[in-house]
Amino acid sequence: MKISYNWLKQFIKIDWKSDETSALLTDLGLEVEVVEKYQSVKGGLEGIVVGHVLTCIPHPDADRLKITTVDLGDGIPLQIVCGASNVASGQKVPVATIGTILYDKDGNSFTIKKGKIRGQESHGMICAEDELGLGENHDGIMVLDETIPAGTLASTVFKIENDEVFEIGLTPNRADAMSHLGTARDLRAGLIQTGINVELITPSVSNFRVDKRTLKIDVDVKDIHLAPRYCGVTISGITVKESPDWLKNRLKAIGINPKNNIVDVTNYVLHDLGQPLHAFDAGKISGKISVQTLPSGTKFKTLDDIERTLHEEDLMICDEKGPMCIAGVFGGLKSGVSETTNAIFLESAYFNPVSIRKSAKRHQLNTDASFRFERGIDPTITEYALKRAALLIIEVAGGEITSDIIDIYQKKIEDFPVFLNFKNVARIIGEELPKDTIKQILASLEIKINSVSDAGLGLTIPAYRVDVQREIDVIEEILRVYGYNNIIFSKKLNATVSNSPRNEDYKVQNSIATQLNSLGFNEMMANSLTTASYVQLSQILKEEHNVTMLNPLSSDLASMRQSLLFSGLEAISYNINRKNSDLKLFEFGKSYHKFLAGYEEIKHLTLFQTGNRNQENWTNAQKPSDFFLFKGYVESIISRLGISKTKSAAVNSDIFSEGIAFALGSETIVEFGLVKKSILKHFGIKQDVFYADFNWATVLKLMSSKIKYTDIPKYPEVRRDLALLIDQNVTYDSIYKIARQTEKSLLKDINLFDVYEGKNLPEGKKSYALSFIIQDLTKTLEDTQIDSIMSKLKNNFETELGASLR
Repeated sequence: MKISYNWLKQFIKIDWKSDETSALLTDLGLEVEVVEKYQSVKGGLEGIVVGHVLTCIPHPDADRLKITTVDLGDGIPLQIVCGASNVASGQKVPVATIGTILYDKDGNSFTIKKGKIRGQESHGMICAEDELGLGENHDGIMVLDETIPAGTLASTVFKIENDEVFEIGLTPNRADAMSHLGTARDLRAGLIQTGINVELITPSVSNFRVDKRTLKIDVDVKDIHLAPRYCGVTISGITVKESPDWLKNRLKAIGINPKNNIVDVTNYVLHDLGQPLHAFDAGKISGKISVQTLPSGTKFKTLDDIERTLHEEDLMICDEKGPMCIAGVFGGLKSGVSETTNAIFLESAYFNPVSIRKSAKRHQLNTDASFRFERGIDPTITEYALKRAALLIIEVAGGEITSDIIDIYQKKIEDFPVFLNFKNVARIIGEELPKDTIKQILASLEIKINSVSDAGLGLTIPAYRVDVQREIDVIEEILRVYGYNNIIFSKKLNATVSNSPRNEDYKVQNSIATQLNSLGFNEMMANSLTTASYVQLSQILKEEHNVTMLNPLSSDLASMRQSLLFSGLEAISYNINRKNSDLKLFEFGKSYHKFLAGYEEIKHLTLFQTGNRNQENWTNAQKPSDFFLFKGYVESIISRLGISKTKSAAVNSDIFSEGIAFALGSETIVEFGLVKKSILKHFGIKQDVFYADFNWATVLKLMSSKIKYTDIPKYPEVRRDLALLIDQNVTYDSIYKIARQTEKSLLKDINLFDVYEGKNLPEGKKSYALSFIIQDLTKTLEDTQIDSIMSKLKNNFETELGASLR
């Protein structure tokens, strides 16, 4: 939001420098992000003076050039070569002196320098209107009033306005401050707190009167819930033309391009008082005005010449022929003010904020009016703003008021009652403020004090403060005006030591995140809002379980995610498209589901891996990530969590082409595997992606906080290897189980370290190379014991699996 300092000073007389004012506004919560200088003419006509042309003769070497001598008021005539056809002796003209910076129509600067033109020296430049930024005319130089003394600064002749503009980062809750009046109101409260008692000056509308009653337009508000207050008046005999300079300068300073005097006045009052207005061409209104909704599917062409399809909940301003305006959002093409307009119906209203926001988002329209209506404006100034605008229109466009003001306000919007407890103020602020100070701050914020007791204050909050409806809101108001920096903090440090459980969610999450970082994973945070159609990529996800947004920002953000997979694939696709294809990502996040019993949030930890396992390096050949590497990452997390005795099971998900699940009892801890090609194709991913999904609630439930200690074995372990030739349908799991059943006490570990299938092997066979770790914790093993164990293993493999030694 942009606030003009000159404009602000119309409401509050202050001679502070802009940096002091911006600091106070920031302390009040209206954070000034930047202060920019504004000049009604770029460059401020610095270096431009009024010159008196003493002589003017043709250039000897150029037909279109003339050599002039010009007096700049210092008694030393300068020679200037000029190409304008209308230059003549005796004229008073604007002269850009040596070193002056001028700007072309595109805003590019150039400096006036001493030079020679066709052999003749030139010590300046006699300027045309467009060269000074004072207009578009370039037919010749500007000829000024001959009574202006030579040497007069052009900036005083043309009354250049210099202003400073505050760029305020306004928070969405501060609807009351979305105008110069609202900002001035806050600034006054801050000044009073610093000891400067100033008056808030509001524009007078005492001159408003009805001149004639010759153009009455009736209004019918069909839904007072959507339009609680609606005011209007007609103004006839106006002339639509360019606005005066003072009005154009006000609008330009805050970044608004002037259009015509009628539209400019409505924009001015919008930013002046915070009340949006709309002017209809009265000659284009048929019969009475009706404020109503229309059937869904009704077509309506807006000011931008786009035909829009209306929704049944869109509030419309209509006449007897049809819609003229989307209420509070955007005007219609056929009812707007044009150059031929000579009478208008001026509207000022208070519309339901929720209704306006829905219509604006539905039609993807974001206007200054909708921005204010949807946040909640002041319902008490609707008529006042209408009178203010009507008087300004008569001032800049002529005409007269030709109807009484229509004010339909059937159900008044009441102020909010709040009781403020002094003890709560002290407890929350951390300092006991004097009661008189609290009362002074509340009064400066136009909060009425209805009752006073030892316990607290009975207050009435103005209706325009839609963000102040609770006691805590009032305390926040007191604190921001009193000043956060003025609160005295105790130098005493109080600390407590709490006995918190080891398995707190955030502690476990930080521990696992640290481990994953050490393994080369990067944490990602994806948006919980996603595309509703993603559920169609998997049969286990149901469209009826989608949690959909009532008012989505776009179709891509219309639903809460049921799975973290798709947002992760979006991130992978984004990176691959930017030549970053080797990725290891993880995310802690939630999925959202709608069931018959209600809504449910489920927390997950997800892992993603794709591309090569390591960065390209001259010492290591590139090797793609594979299932077993990814499985190792999953197992390392389970081990770190202290979960043991897990069992692998078939994965119950159609998002994997290959996958398994780890479970403990009936609880599934994680499902992981290779994502289906059909799903990857939807995201434009052509390389393999491995994905793991941990159910975080199950993890926290099953993880062990007990730490077990064992002595380091005193006696050595022994390793023996076997190379088994087995059928291709034999799994490692069956070998593992047979080995464990054969030797339960001394066999400590089994490892499959090589798999071979190919030539030199019988058809339908494969070779497994396995290592067996054997250890006795009470004594050193002898060869006879070791050979006996290995013999039993070999015999059982031969008997049960048909295996043979290679």
